[in-house]
Amino acid sequence: MSTGSSHKPGRRGDTRQRIQDITLELIAEQGYEKTSLREIAERLGVTKAALYYHFKTKEDILVSLFQDLTAPIDELIEWAAEQPHTMATKQEILTRYGTAMVDAAPLFRFMQENQATVRELSIGNNVKDRATKLVDFLLPEDASLADRVRCFSALISMHAGMFMLKETEGDPEEKRRAILEVATELVTRAHEH
Repeated sequence: MSTGSSHKPGRRGDTRQRIQDITLELIAEQGYEKTSLREIAERLGVTKAALYYHFKTKEDILVSLFQDLTAPIDELIEWAAEQPHTMATKQEILTRYGTAMVDAAPLFRFMQENQATVRELSIGNNVKDRATKLVDFLLPEDASLADRVRCFSALISMHAGMFMLKETEGDPEEKRRAILEVATELVTRAHEH
């Protein structure tokens, strides 16, 4: 599977990516509502008109960032739709989702810290739709309500684990494997019934 987006936080070669990165930095510092296009332009060292050339609003910047960073998740959903509904496929879905989450960490951090804003923005429904599709791929046939909760919890544990373990001492790869192990256990348990 290709990685889709070439966005790497902190890379400064591309103006569009610089705008996205600076916007996330400012939002992290002072919140979405308090961040203005003027401040973004100032931090970039460009005029507001130059910024308008690329993006008309803060939401446009976030939507573009969301599209760039979630392209691998969209590719994963397309891939999963063509696969047999085996346990091996479901484990691969979790593995690939974990990798996509690492690459999109700045966006997930923004979403975690700005949940009310995300609900109001157009990206909020897109996040929910992607999660619903992924859970559907993880579910066993004739899933009970408890099994639905297990599969949904597998994705939630991947999100929560990424944030909760960020400050925990240890090897990032070891943390990623631990999160994946817990998510896989939940999905496996759903299929044991």
